[in-house]
Amino acid sequence: MAQTLYFPLLLIALCSISECVQRQYHFINEGKNWTEAQRYCRENYTDLATVDNMNDLIQLMKSVNDGRVWIGLQRMSNWHWSSGDPVLFLNWASGQPASISDCTVMYNGQWINEACSNTHFFICFQMSGGLVFVNQLMNWRAAQSYCRQNHIDLVSVRNQNENQQLEKFINDRNSSGSAVWIGLFRDTWQWSDQSNSSFRYWSTGEPNNVGGNEDCAMISQYPQGLWNDIPCHFQFPFVCHQDFFVLHKDKLIVIQQNLSWSEALRYCRQNHVDLVSVQSVEMQRRVMNVVKLASTEAVWLGLHNFCSINTWLWVNGDMVCYQNWAPGNGSTPENCKLENRKGAVQSGGDQTWISLPESHRLNFICTNY
Repeated sequence: MAQTLYFPLLLIALCSISECVQRQYHFINEGKNWTEAQRYCRENYTDLATVDNMNDLIQLMKSVNDGRVWIGLQRMSNWHWSSGDPVLFLNWASGQPASISDCTVMYNGQWINEACSNTHFFICFQMSGGLVFVNQLMNWRAAQSYCRQNHIDLVSVRNQNENQQLEKFINDRNSSGSAVWIGLFRDTWQWSDQSNSSFRYWSTGEPNNVGGNEDCAMISQYPQGLWNDIPCHFQFPFVCHQDFFVLHKDKLIVIQQNLSWSEALRYCRQNHVDLVSVQSVEMQRRVMNVVKLASTEAVWLGLHNFCSINTWLWVNGDMVCYQNWAPGNGSTPENCKLENRKGAVQSGGDQTWISLPESHRLNFICTNY
């Protein structure tokens, strides 16, 4: 039985970003290894194909003639939230996470990773801002499917306050005091474009990493579209994608990929000119016109802080003369002991500037000026 409590989480839009994103797929009938295919796609389109959901896969398969093709999935090892939220907060119990288990439960407010095949009660979140305690024993994947079919997703925990509220919510409903699944999982695969998509469509028994070197993913069954892992040096045709959401206006380009500040800077310099510098009221107006198209609450600018002299500069080398800081940002000395600070513009409200740690993963604005 599912029990609901309304809970002040800041949730994603009615359809998740991954479901709303539109891509155009391009089948390239040339044999290349995975790295060569990735380079080709980045030079001519956006990247090797990312697949967010079954609708994406159906569209991709329409572009493929037959046979086996590379997609943009490569073996890595990172923690992700099922919802796609960035992992900015962790609350592991002592000795955690263990190296052999890939899914996460909350127990007495702390996190323990367990085998995804174990069964537990679990917590979903829903669009109204509510949390739902599901009093059914399921493995992690089944719990994820249940939440996605009946609510939004397994719950994410993004800060200490949310962790404390979730702990209280669980204690009030979990009379047995047992551990419950949350949405954190360790995925051994990462999309080439750094997408947070957790969609996978493996063939039965895959990925199996035969020989210990099957580190790239391909579509191996046509027309079903099922995936296999395979050594990256093999040569196959491949599928690129072109994002429809690369949006142009007055030579400013909103990129709806969630990257760290350094990754965003590298992307802009490789594909356009630079991260945007905002040196006038007129440029701020142009930024305000395009930033509303972003999918994150804030968007990286080409603004960075030199901690040694507590000075903000634009990446093009200019001093910050025109300013549009939100209250409490940009005027006081930054604490850079843990991480360097960079500047972003809020995509809603007054669209003022804020200071954030450079590892935050946000959309960003490139310029062709």
